[in-house]
Amino acid sequence: MSKFGLKVFAPASVANMAVGYDVLGFAIDGPGDEILIRDGTKPGLRITKITGAKRKLPLEVEKNTAGFAALQFLKHIGEDGRSIEMEIHKKMPFGSGLGSSAASAAAGVFAANEYMGCPMETRDLLPFAVAGEQIADGAWHADNVAPSLLGGIILIRDNTSLDIVRLPSPYGLYATVIYPHISILTKESRAILSDTIKLDQHIKQSGNLAFFVAALYKLDLEMIRRSLEDIIIEPQRAKLIPHFYEMKEIALSEGALGFSISGAGPSVFSLCENSLIAENVGEKINAFLSDKKIANDVFVSKINNKGTFKL
Repeated sequence: MSKFGLKVFAPASVANMAVGYDVLGFAIDGPGDEILIRDGTKPGLRITKITGAKRKLPLEVEKNTAGFAALQFLKHIGEDGRSIEMEIHKKMPFGSGLGSSAASAAAGVFAANEYMGCPMETRDLLPFAVAGEQIADGAWHADNVAPSLLGGIILIRDNTSLDIVRLPSPYGLYATVIYPHISILTKESRAILSDTIKLDQHIKQSGNLAFFVAALYKLDLEMIRRSLEDIIIEPQRAKLIPHFYEMKEIALSEGALGFSISGAGPSVFSLCENSLIAENVGEKINAFLSDKKIANDVFVSKINNKGTFKL
């Protein structure tokens, strides 16, 4: 156990990756959440401070993604009565499509495990982190939480059992993530989706997903270019994001391998074969949105293979 306390960082993530709704995601370098954890003065886990959240997050442990994830872990190891204090420092926006609640949950349980002397492997913390994120959006899925916690590109075979595998990341692969400053809540973005699809859509999307996974194992960027197309979710959600198709056209014209929505949006992302293309995509879309009077942030990143770590 850490006597004096410790600090951890969990990165933002991009879920779905166009072809893998609720089953694919990857972590990026850039924004994320920090959590401080230390000895407390009263029995049990308490959240004593939250910054960067504009008073939108509760201090009550069981209603907070980071707090709940940590608490479930502590209950699991029989230490939920131990005196522990937690601070949460949000370093990324809400409703951005960058896995804000997932980063908090990942950081919360990772910090608690580190504080207790790492009684569990990081991979085994995933169920507690997913339970924490579920507090925020009501859904049990790991496409943000798993990459934020473990790093890399993660494929989830089954969200219920959290049967996951980390996929290879081709050398030189870069992501450009653009966050337009508008708010789309995950619950709202999920609510507009149809619960049925046509057989031909299923066939084409299944082919794209399988081909994309094969492309990662073959380290073949041109295969990625041919497969990174979402024909099911993107057409339904694109209308929530101003100028989505114009941004997509810019990215593809600059040489991006593909372009789609990050999670529930409004953030969008492209995968690129090198940093120059990724930077050009970011610069062109930033200028386009700025011309439309839409403030935005651009993050250019390699695939983050580190995940959550102790600072």
